[in-house]
Amino acid sequence: MELYCSLFKKKDMASAQTLVCVKQVKQEVQDEWDETMPLPGDIIDGISDDADELFLPAKGKSELSSELRRISRQADSIWLKIRRGDRNLKLQVCVVADHSSRIQRKFTVRAASDDRHVAVLEDLTLEQCTKLQEMSRKVVNADLRGFNRKGVKYDWKTKVRTYLPDQGSTVVSSILFMPLPDEQGIEATTVRTMAWFSAAVSSGIPLVFVNIQTEQKFTSEKYKSTGEEISRCRQKNETTSLQIVQGIRLWFLPGIGEVLLELTPKPGDYRFGIDIKQAEEGFICVYSVTKGTSADRAGLGYLYEQASNMEYLVVISRLEGKNLMPSTVSSEGLIHCCDTNDIKETLTSAMDQMESIKLHIMSWPNQTPLHALQAIAAANLRPPN
Repeated sequence: MELYCSLFKKKDMASAQTLVCVKQVKQEVQDEWDETMPLPGDIIDGISDDADELFLPAKGKSELSSELRRISRQADSIWLKIRRGDRNLKLQVCVVADHSSRIQRKFTVRAASDDRHVAVLEDLTLEQCTKLQEMSRKVVNADLRGFNRKGVKYDWKTKVRTYLPDQGSTVVSSILFMPLPDEQGIEATTVRTMAWFSAAVSSGIPLVFVNIQTEQKFTSEKYKSTGEEISRCRQKNETTSLQIVQGIRLWFLPGIGEVLLELTPKPGDYRFGIDIKQAEEGFICVYSVTKGTSADRAGLGYLYEQASNMEYLVVISRLEGKNLMPSTVSSEGLIHCCDTNDIKETLTSAMDQMESIKLHIMSWPNQTPLHALQAIAAANLRPPN
């Protein structure tokens, strides 16, 4: 019994024994850590001003800080003898003031290769050091990280202004299909999604497929559609039974690009000269252009004739920069899309005030360029030939 108590006491004392350890580093960019830097969990066994000389043992954080203070008067860099897992390493580091201590001036170390990588030292148990080392090992695993990474500046404003048809445009569009009540699994919803896309293309709408993915949405027994409705229900303290349903989001391009046309009225004009209708799939299409009107002068009449000859529809993707694409298909099977009456009112209001208006038209394959017209070809996401 005495032997057991003695062994237990020794084990307890060993677990309570502390070591000088790197508790954390002040550089939070973990992607830029590497094994030549002091890392969380590193146990500091000794220090020296020469890697080939004897190392003075590090007995505690306070004693080590005092020793660093003394060495800093003679040299800016030193060598650390550390334990990292089952390895013993020598790291060259720089001595710096520990600004976290406000009572008295103390010293710590930082990586020789990075001024930001300052070590925070602490007296920790072996178990605590081991946990920190495991975290560092995952961060600095060379096989997983590959090459070091760094941030590179990019002129976003110039790129958006140069390569997008409109600075408010995302170029790529999407539509979310919610499952019908009787649809079990995502396969049925996916079939319906692709049927919509195929029907749109077959009718002459020049869509380009990009991607398809599943998307989770919350629904309730009382409110079947959006999170906004569920939020209103919560604000009223109404009880709801939330459920997660899997929707299908289809990503597509509005044609192989977009063509910007500016319709500018002249004195004597009383309408822009376009008639619009809504396709079954929810897109806004031009179905006639009046000769001699601002729409015809802008080149829309030419595009309409060319599209008709090639069996494409003239589809307006945006009006005054606002997206006209269908956005969602509800669990009742309803396609949520722009109201043609609102669009007609916008056109009428602009004409009443004799203001020009901008349309973006979906372009189609083998479209003849509008050389003589004030049209801007939008971003084309196809690679160069």
